[in-house]
Amino acid sequence: MTEQLGTRVPQFYLTSPAPCPYLTGKMERKVFTRLSGEIGKSVNDVLTHAGFRRSQSIAYRPSCESCHACVSVRVVVDAFEPSRSFQRVTQRNANLVGEVVDPWATEEQFALLRRYLDMRHHGGGMSDMTMFDYVAMVEDSAVETHLVEYRYRTGEKAGDLIAVALTDLLSDGLSMVYSYFDPSEAPRSPGTYMVLDHIEQARSRSLPYVYLGYWIEGSPKMSYKARFGPLEARLGAGWVPLKRR
Repeated sequence: MTEQLGTRVPQFYLTSPAPCPYLTGKMERKVFTRLSGEIGKSVNDVLTHAGFRRSQSIAYRPSCESCHACVSVRVVVDAFEPSRSFQRVTQRNANLVGEVVDPWATEEQFALLRRYLDMRHHGGGMSDMTMFDYVAMVEDSAVETHLVEYRYRTGEKAGDLIAVALTDLLSDGLSMVYSYFDPSEAPRSPGTYMVLDHIEQARSRSLPYVYLGYWIEGSPKMSYKARFGPLEARLGAGWVPLKRR
């Protein structure tokens, strides 16, 4: 990292132990640093390659003493072939159009996020998010990022917002930071569709990877990511093919 960033190496900190939100009975700790200034973009790029994840102006990685379940994963774009199930998801969402827009928070986006949180993640860590918090999540960034807004292309709801993805642009791929959707449209699998669409976006940009964050085997919230294989996992030896236990 020193060679890539010169003498301005970021400072890292370690959180206190706290209950793990993904695995019952486990405690988690994170190592983190702040992304700021002119080097924010390059630091985010380097740390994502090292298995970190971004949240607003913070890059973090689990640093748990007795558990190593959290594994950073990325889709290998050129090797990905959609299954029949994925093809059906794409067909169900054929009347949607995704538009890449600048990272500016809007009331329309926040209203959709509130419906998503209230119905899908009530009582979760983001359940009390305010518009002020949302603005910070989207706009408080020193990295190259954007939003993808998914809207109905045709029909009575033409133009209505159905889903949003906050996505970082890296030197070798797209990193999906956070996404949400209209919970009433869950039968069309918009969450899955956004991942499939990002794979195609990366392909169109000649980017080799889509970073999905942490895969946690045994956690329903995170284990679904293995469906988008072949995946690579960031382990001690670097990025290697993911092998499920």
